[in-house]
Amino acid sequence: MAESAVEMSVSAVEEVAPQGEEVTSSEAPVAPAAPVEPSEFSLNHFTGLSLQERFDFIRSVGEECIQDEELMRLLNFRDPNCYDGFEPSGRMHIAQGVMKALNVNKLTKSGCTFKFWIADWFALLNNKMGGDLKKIQNVGKYMIEVWKAVGMDMERVEFMWSSEEINNRAAEYWPLVMDIARKNKLGRIVRCSQIMGRAESDDLSASQIFYPCMQCADIFFLKADICQLGMDQRKVNMLAREYCDDIKRKNKPIILSHHMLMGLLQGQEKMSKSDPNSAIFMEDSEADVNTKIKKAYCPPGELAGNPCLEYIQYVVLPWYKEFTIKRKEQDGGDKTYTEWEEIAKDFVDGTLHPGDVKPALTKALNSILQPVRDHFKGGDAKKLLDTIKKYKVTK
Repeated sequence: MAESAVEMSVSAVEEVAPQGEEVTSSEAPVAPAAPVEPSEFSLNHFTGLSLQERFDFIRSVGEECIQDEELMRLLNFRDPNCYDGFEPSGRMHIAQGVMKALNVNKLTKSGCTFKFWIADWFALLNNKMGGDLKKIQNVGKYMIEVWKAVGMDMERVEFMWSSEEINNRAAEYWPLVMDIARKNKLGRIVRCSQIMGRAESDDLSASQIFYPCMQCADIFFLKADICQLGMDQRKVNMLAREYCDDIKRKNKPIILSHHMLMGLLQGQEKMSKSDPNSAIFMEDSEADVNTKIKKAYCPPGELAGNPCLEYIQYVVLPWYKEFTIKRKEQDGGDKTYTEWEEIAKDFVDGTLHPGDVKPALTKALNSILQPVRDHFKGGDAKKLLDTIKKYKVTK
């Protein structure tokens, strides 16, 4: 009987696959997609954008895309479902807040539907908020409020709670999870531990072994065409593509992985919710932002490992389309940049100094965050924020 349920679940996965030619077996990123003849669907797309324009908008979200040709082919025949899952695990930092809003708005402007998988059960499995589901769910509600306040366009966005959806469709979900677990060796699953913020060498709990199988299943359960998560989630997204080979599904989920913003202090490869000095948080006060940027690592002339320059490249420029510095005439005068390459060039040759960068960056970040601060000043939003600020962040 259990075998029959598994077969039914796998069959459902195969049925939702869009029709098209079989994809290449190579999983390395390929060259940019070759031009294709636009279909009738593309020529009359409701956004008014051409196929190439839609591709360019969507592709700009990802530091890596697996694969470009698959993305172009998909866009030529229908509007994709995109998905991102997140653990409600503490206050939201600027990458998850502003960068995610920018990416979602690009995708929905291009015709995509974006599904947020609020992974409350996953946070519980990973011992976030001490494994307290009520606290986890309060954090999830807070995160939705942040995205609304910062300007995410909600017209084509869906928020889905994993605990509710899995309970409602358990007969579909759990056989799929079990089939993925059955088809993979333990070592392959352990290699996915990065998705939980863990290392392969960590002493993982049984729940953390189960977690990657569930996250892989989410992709098919949500009928996602595009997995739009960070580079740190790449291994489990690749697991989903490998599973397609196992079940002989022709069309695999496309992986569109965004850049991971580094921490503010020297040597921090990524931000951490457990270290408040490593990131700007979405409802940080002006004083908080001023202090954090003043202390941030910003070596003169160096781009690599420079968080201040990363904030400009991935947050400020995409948000405002420009970056303006103010300085005295004898120091070069005011200047407005519209291209990252020009900022990088001036910084490397010393024309642009950390003393110029930090005040301008601080001003821009405070301006972006002000609507979020205003949103949480009163009413239910303030009560919610005050509540979650009391929670202890657990790893």
